[in-house]
Amino acid sequence: MQSINLKEQSESMHKPVKLLLFIALLACALLGACQKEKEAPVLSPNKKPASQGTIVAVGDSLTAGYGVPETEAYPAKLERKLRQEGYRWRVVNAGISGETSSGTLARIDWILKLAPDIVILEIGANDGMRGQDPELTRKNIDKIVTALQAKGVTVVLAGIRMLTNLGPSYTQKFAAIYPRVAKDRNLILIPFILDKVAGEETLNLSDGIHPNGQGYDIVTENVYPYLLQAMRLKNGS
Repeated sequence: MQSINLKEQSESMHKPVKLLLFIALLACALLGACQKEKEAPVLSPNKKPASQGTIVAVGDSLTAGYGVPETEAYPAKLERKLRQEGYRWRVVNAGISGETSSGTLARIDWILKLAPDIVILEIGANDGMRGQDPELTRKNIDKIVTALQAKGVTVVLAGIRMLTNLGPSYTQKFAAIYPRVAKDRNLILIPFILDKVAGEETLNLSDGIHPNGQGYDIVTENVYPYLLQAMRLKNGS
């Protein structure tokens, strides 16, 4: 307040003071800007997935890549896509053609020896093809998931649908397995891994069941966004 009341003082006194004040304000402004830049949050609002780890794709012939080279199966394509996007994740193809949910449960210790951070679990199609009780398949999948989660593995569950010639009652009970296990065990669920592939003649082998290379391109895209969710969980974000 005193400086405002001394307007009649000579300009020779004011100019040095104004100059010093200007320099001080400029320094404060620059320092404040630098401080804000340092204090900017490291993570963006869209939380980023972890940059590396091990993904094990567990399943039957749909995972193993029946009828196509291993490089054309979805696990190999998925690893290439991850690398292209800058993620150094390794994807292990642990699919076995003809495997049932009972078979996967029996080899769960072997799967855990691969030290997975994430497991993509696609199993049950062969159970359904054999007309197995969907409740038994559900219980097996639940036990598989429980064993994986007990070791800190994040599970992405791939939904499967059965052929309609098994009848509406059976196909509905079978399709309900995957949402139920996902809900009970708090899993990331791919609603239907063969979405936009199943029933498309040009995207499957001559048996009409197993995807060809082009079909696996779509399967890879089906899986990818759900895998990113799992990777974000592994990043603790």
